[in-house]
Amino acid sequence: MSVPGRPWTRQSDVVAQLRKRWDSGSYLAAMATGQWQPIEVPLHGPTATQLAQNFGEVQDWARAWSLADPEALSLEHRTIGGRIAGTNRIPARVRIDGFDQLCRFLGTIRQARRYDQLLSETRQAAPGLVEWVVGHPMRTLRHEGEWRNVLATYSWLANGANAGLYLRQIAVPGVDTKFIEQRKGLLADLLDTRPDLELRGSAQPAPRSDFAARYGFRGKPEYVRFRHLDPSARTAGFAELTVRTEELQSTPPAVATVYVVENEITYLALPPAADTLAILGSGYRVGGMVEHLPWLGETDLVYSGDIDTHGFAILNALRKHFPHTRSMLMNQPTLLAHREQWVTEPTPARARLDHLTPDENELYEALLDGRFGPSVRLEQERIQFPYIERAMRA
Repeated sequence: MSVPGRPWTRQSDVVAQLRKRWDSGSYLAAMATGQWQPIEVPLHGPTATQLAQNFGEVQDWARAWSLADPEALSLEHRTIGGRIAGTNRIPARVRIDGFDQLCRFLGTIRQARRYDQLLSETRQAAPGLVEWVVGHPMRTLRHEGEWRNVLATYSWLANGANAGLYLRQIAVPGVDTKFIEQRKGLLADLLDTRPDLELRGSAQPAPRSDFAARYGFRGKPEYVRFRHLDPSARTAGFAELTVRTEELQSTPPAVATVYVVENEITYLALPPAADTLAILGSGYRVGGMVEHLPWLGETDLVYSGDIDTHGFAILNALRKHFPHTRSMLMNQPTLLAHREQWVTEPTPARARLDHLTPDENELYEALLDGRFGPSVRLEQERIQFPYIERAMRA
């Protein structure tokens, strides 16, 4: 309206207001639970003064409301006017008595019918999810085209049919690994309505990020790659193997010293050493990998990684499991001797590390503080190899 002041309420304003509530799912939830209540929306209209000054615009505004669908809403009126313009009845309030009226007004009839169908399917296939569907109408509708497969997957998992299987072995018609991978968040929310499903095979549920472990699937095995540095030593006739961690746990090699080395070429180039084994590290996974190898606690365990904040964080993680772990060449003299090989660490770690030696912690703090420059990093493969050979002999 061109009249100064607060705009008069148009039908599109009421639609926008009610549509916002519809999109929140509250109206569908009220319908599903039998708690529907009639809706009343007060209308801001012209004053008596505006009626006298802008009679034509008031007529246009009132006429637009008179064209509203009477099967979708009811209009309540009030009387305004006076000696100048006379008394006039104008729309004052919109009233929507029934849920069907609301759907007609908002154009959501198909959406409401489809939600009712999905709710009915849920009651039949997975009654335990009815409360969730009532609480999440719009999210349910976003998956309407696949809802039957979602329910079938939920029921299959809830019945424990996946026990001892890999995710790849899911046996629900129309559902494959990619279906689950792409809907992990939705399925996790549905399955988490059953807390007992999270505890299959463990005292504590796995994190939601590990879908397979959390809901009873077999996880991919951890592997460890190792090589004998002793030319006379072999495991099953091989100098180097990649085996499942659990198998190396049950059949440990007879060695006195173990090097955990992050860089692959460095790992392959380590010189011969009696009664010695080299394990290829795996970054932050190294702690979880070697914790399943308790026999490492009986060896002289040495860790060698990058001289940067993450390198010390990984060393710290390894020491949580094996406090006797020694570091090799992760010191200030090695760092300063390779200034020309320094690079920049993209995103330094800033965690508190409680398992470093005083010298290691001092260097870690120096890297954090930028004492040698901003985000200094010396990658393991940039350390001159004679340094590694001398360190191993020492």
